[in-house]
Amino acid sequence: MNVTTEQLFEHARTQNGFTAEPVTEAQLRRAWDLAKWGPTSANTSPARICFVSSPEAKERLLACMSPGNVDKTRQAPVTAIIGMDLEFYEHLPRLFPHADAKPWFAGKPELIRETAFRNSSLQGAYFMLAARAIGLDCGPMSGFDGAKVDEAFWAGTSVKTNFICNLGRGDPSKVYTRSPRLTFDEACRIV
Repeated sequence: MNVTTEQLFEHARTQNGFTAEPVTEAQLRRAWDLAKWGPTSANTSPARICFVSSPEAKERLLACMSPGNVDKTRQAPVTAIIGMDLEFYEHLPRLFPHADAKPWFAGKPELIRETAFRNSSLQGAYFMLAARAIGLDCGPMSGFDGAKVDEAFWAGTSVKTNFICNLGRGDPSKVYTRSPRLTFDEACRIV
């Protein structure tokens, strides 16, 4: 695989519309198999992804979306709900065998939520970069009712929704003009 910085960053855009070209299960598996290697603190790996692709599941999801996100979500071949498992620490004996890390989190709800949110956000970003690396376009978004999404897709689990990302081949006619970004001097400092 010969991936360029243009493909990942400079030419990549947030997609607001998609072509009808399907996204395959093999592509989703490949993107996850790349993304899973991105680092998280103590290898907590709290991200869980629900790939919404069937018409029935799409309808359930559309009922949870803010009005401005309904059409683009309907049009996307697949929508990834990036969740965070609030019981991620149950997997630490296997994922972080270097120390007895489960007690670091068990019974500490604020630390659990903070760690799950931070690290599932990282993993969601890794997943988007992996999707771009294999040729998919992404449309990440907020703009949904998290409680409704949780009830529709994570009911009975320890997973809560972090953010949502449409996946497919982007429709260039639906991309906004690129917005500016902060410069190094505006956003960074060296101390």
